[in-house]
Amino acid sequence: MQVAIGSTLSALSTGLGALIILFMNTSVTHRFRDLLLAFTAGIMMSASTMGLIPEALNSGGFLQLTIGIILGVVTLTLLEMYIPHMDLHHSSKNIQFDEKALLIIAAITLHNIPEGLSVGVSYASDPALETGNLIAFAIGFQNAPEGLLVALFLVNQNISKFKAFILATLTGTIEIVTSFFGYYLTSFVDNLVPYGLAFAAGAMLFIIYKELIPESHGDGNERTSTYSFILGLLFMILIIEIF
Repeated sequence: MQVAIGSTLSALSTGLGALIILFMNTSVTHRFRDLLLAFTAGIMMSASTMGLIPEALNSGGFLQLTIGIILGVVTLTLLEMYIPHMDLHHSSKNIQFDEKALLIIAAITLHNIPEGLSVGVSYASDPALETGNLIAFAIGFQNAPEGLLVALFLVNQNISKFKAFILATLTGTIEIVTSFFGYYLTSFVDNLVPYGLAFAAGAMLFIIYKELIPESHGDGNERTSTYSFILGLLFMILIIEIF
């Protein structure tokens, strides 16, 4: 039951971010976007280094951790190489997008598959559900700005704001399916949990260093983005301490 709630809330965070498009114009400053991406990177860094990696070590060992992280990084690398993703061209005033709308929607959807698996395996690893809730929360925070950017992209392709909101929300729903897949897969494959947790950590670290941090440093906002990253890191640590 808890995996259903956690995965659904995490996935629908994409729609929560996209909801903003209904109440704003179709442009957003890169400064705001960079701060948001850096804050998200800090949250995901805390989740991976303070949640996933320690859990993987406790339930397995360094070998399982290493193999899992490498698998996560390789998977995201292959997705990056062979599936086109949203290409944001830096501009001081707004965001311009690539024109291949269907490819972009498909790419965003496929990129959400490892995130859903991460949530499902995290719930399976911890009877107390603390790790699962932590990762669902972190992934949800990452999904929200992604949903906004997808919605902005679609609106710039002359799609109505409401349709853009619906389509952006749907790109996150694949995470619900893959969360259940990851959760139940651990029941059939022995000792999968440490590999799954490490896989999730590797996928997160790849997203942080390959996507979020470089994107947040592209328009002269390096210093403020660094502050935002640290605030995100501390915010997630606070959440871990409270819950």
